[in-house]
Amino acid sequence: MQLQCVVPRLYEVGDDTDSARSELTLKPRFMFMPEGPEIRRAADKVEAVLKNKTVEKIEFGLQPLKKFAKPLKGSNVLSLETRGKALLTHFDAGLTIYSHNQLYGVWRVVRRDKLPTTNRQLRLGIHTDRHSALLYSASDISVWQTGDIEEHPFLKRIGPDILSPNLTWQLVAERLQSKAFSGRALNSVYLDQAFLAGLGNYLRSEILFVAGIHPGQKARDLSKGQLGKLARTTLDISRRSYALEGVTLPERQYRALKKQGATYGKARFFVFGRASQPCRVCRTKIQRSTANSRRIYTCSTCQPI
Repeated sequence: MQLQCVVPRLYEVGDDTDSARSELTLKPRFMFMPEGPEIRRAADKVEAVLKNKTVEKIEFGLQPLKKFAKPLKGSNVLSLETRGKALLTHFDAGLTIYSHNQLYGVWRVVRRDKLPTTNRQLRLGIHTDRHSALLYSASDISVWQTGDIEEHPFLKRIGPDILSPNLTWQLVAERLQSKAFSGRALNSVYLDQAFLAGLGNYLRSEILFVAGIHPGQKARDLSKGQLGKLARTTLDISRRSYALEGVTLPERQYRALKKQGATYGKARFFVFGRASQPCRVCRTKIQRSTANSRRIYTCSTCQPI
């Protein structure tokens, strides 16, 4: 049962737990929409100060949600779960807060009651004895009975989260072969949150390149070997990006490029954002094109039609 739903507005967050100003502000290192790995890393920062902690005070900025402050006070935070760009905060009181930052939302973590100076509106404040986790500017927030959270309209529309520990390459391959996705071009499938939540534009280019698959191909036309490689690569690249803070190159290769003087932005990807530069595998010039109204990067030698 949904207890209260408030209608919509995205994501940012940052890193500084022990700084002099005791504020954690996840500042993006790149100028494009965060994808599953960035969202999960942002959630990790919030979870680090909330998980298994008692809520001493909770504030809701949206009037219809204020009535939940009392039942949530004194409860323990069990976990923070990401589903694509949505964040689920689970409490042992049997309640879950759903939040989606959409275009303007931003999380801040500060020492208890050391509120940052900002013109943003506080939408959700979760306070423990030592820290405050503050969500500003978001308006897509609702409170649910935890057992009913899967009934949320957004969660019902999306596929498994790309970083879910329960997601296997076999399940990815199964979804690729399903009726809903097998007949569509992969450049479309790999942006569809109903396929796998958390996939986005840079992951699409990087996964298809490493798998050696042309974006215009369809899953139903792939060989069994190609399908298996694509499914494994989908997980490998997404998990690597999460582990290496947005880097899809193997760590050793990335660090070698950094030693040579390359910046984070120049060293992190195989093909994304590297139009006209040599492919890191075969030296063919990387091509930029448009698919589904979004830029996509390919190597004509490594990804033949």
